[in-house]
Amino acid sequence: QVRLVESGGGSVLAGGSLRLSCVVSGYGLGSRCMGWFRQAPGKEREGVVVIHRDGRIDYADFVKGRFTISRDNTLSLQMNSLKPEDTAMYYCAASDLGASMCGNLEEYLYWGQGTQVSVSS
Repeated sequence: QVRLVESGGGSVLAGGSLRLSCVVSGYGLGSRCMGWFRQAPGKEREGVVVIHRDGRIDYADFVKGRFTISRDNTLSLQMNSLKPEDTAMYYCAASDLGASMCGNLEEYLYWGQGTQVSVSS
């Protein structure tokens, strides 16, 4: 079982920054895909950034150069140059042990409760 708890969301003006944190606990974290996802009202959940089991990191094109993920005791997402279109509920998630398709939303079995990010122009 894996437990994830996000924090750090809030409201900022366009161009501002936020840092999201996700405290992760559970077994075999190094053998799981980990990532940040987001869902805006009326839209499907989408991947923001994932960390593969071998440590490779894949960012969605729409956040490249603006968002940075890091993992130590927590899974953090530094978000800079925020845009109104970044407004969404942000979730951290983990896959089952040994998952390989880390880019697939369906691989993620464990989810946090989400933290809201709102960016105004």
